[in-house]
Amino acid sequence: MTIRNRLTWLFLGLVAVILLAAMTTVYILLASYTHEEFHQRLRDRAEVTGYVFLEQDELRAEAFREFQRRYLRTLNGEVLQIYDDQLRPRFIEQDTRVTIPDHILARILTEKRVYFTLGSRQAIGLFYTDNQGQFIIIAAAENHSGTARLEHLIMILTSIFVVSLVVIYVAGRVFAGKALAPIAAVNDQVDRITTQDLHLRVNGGVSHEQDEITRLARTFNRMLERLEDGFETQRTFVSNASHELRTPLTATIGELQVLLNREREPAAYREGLASVLSELQQLKLLINNLLDLTQTNTGATDKIRLDELLSEAREAVLPEQRRRVQVVFGQLPEEAEALEVTGNRQLLSRAFTNLFDNALKYSPADAPVEVRLEYRAGQCHIRVQDQGIGISEKDLPQIFQPFFRADTARNVVGHGVGLPLARKIIQLHGGELRITSRLGQGTLAEVVL
Repeated sequence: MTIRNRLTWLFLGLVAVILLAAMTTVYILLASYTHEEFHQRLRDRAEVTGYVFLEQDELRAEAFREFQRRYLRTLNGEVLQIYDDQLRPRFIEQDTRVTIPDHILARILTEKRVYFTLGSRQAIGLFYTDNQGQFIIIAAAENHSGTARLEHLIMILTSIFVVSLVVIYVAGRVFAGKALAPIAAVNDQVDRITTQDLHLRVNGGVSHEQDEITRLARTFNRMLERLEDGFETQRTFVSNASHELRTPLTATIGELQVLLNREREPAAYREGLASVLSELQQLKLLINNLLDLTQTNTGATDKIRLDELLSEAREAVLPEQRRRVQVVFGQLPEEAEALEVTGNRQLLSRAFTNLFDNALKYSPADAPVEVRLEYRAGQCHIRVQDQGIGISEKDLPQIFQPFFRADTARNVVGHGVGLPLARKIIQLHGGELRITSRLGQGTLAEVVL
């Protein structure tokens, strides 16, 4: 079921329940009023009968009938009777159309006023005291006019209810259509956007007010911006990866073609094969980095001491470069457990090794790299400071993009994958990697765990 139909039926059901409740209340109140009104008429009838017949001693029964005919409006199926306290008919002949049970007459003597029914008639019994004695006056009649009014009211209310439901259904359909029109417009616009049209945006003015539809359009636009950035990053990644993969392959193929071009001395073959091996090792390193970058996950989790981890990462550095990495400790916690983190030891070691390699690679051959571990405010801070070529301000925001290489790093062997990989590993462990640098004054990489 569409939202429009659901809203229409929901609106119709809600209004129908309210309307039915209101009409039922009106009917009940009017029925109660009609009932009370007829009881009042019966009570007046009984009191007039007592006054005219009992208070006026000289008035005979025939005279009362004449008075009733001329001055009192006769009720439908009217029955008037008077009984003494011995439950015997008096003064007015007993009406053969009804028979008053003795238990009702006895009840009237006790309760003084009793309403009851006699078949289709409503009746009242009054206890009346006169100088001639104590009497029971019975007045009964059929409320034809009241019943007719109620039946007519039911017919009117039913007609109004049915017509109202039809009108409400039509109005609900129109209202739901207008209310959902902006959503339909947004849906049509989004449906036209494909991977080739991610630059398009949803019109935020489909709704003239700052309502949920406008927020929905803006949310779609923000999502499209993220998708466009993601696709652009993916295209850049694929383009750069293709270039980086093609470079060692081209060099390897070229070297092999040169070797196969003519017969050479064994030394020349060894030199060429060494060059090919170097290119293939670079290719293997690049492929491994790409796999790590796209498939990294924390995997197994262990308790890892950061001071030990830094020592392991230092040992993973090439022996000829290891002496330049100087690990120092600043303010440390009293409890050694505070230096523990939960994660994958191999991945974290890879991240720090990448940071060490970058610092060494972009620094002068004899310049040291300082690695400092500190514990502040419940967090472990690892600072890797080099004295290298630095990064310009315009390149700094892009350093975490895979395969990006700053202008100053073009002459240094690398692929631009190590730093993004290190950042991803640290983020997977709930940490943060921040890079600050100034051109020609070195770079600081700070890890917070």
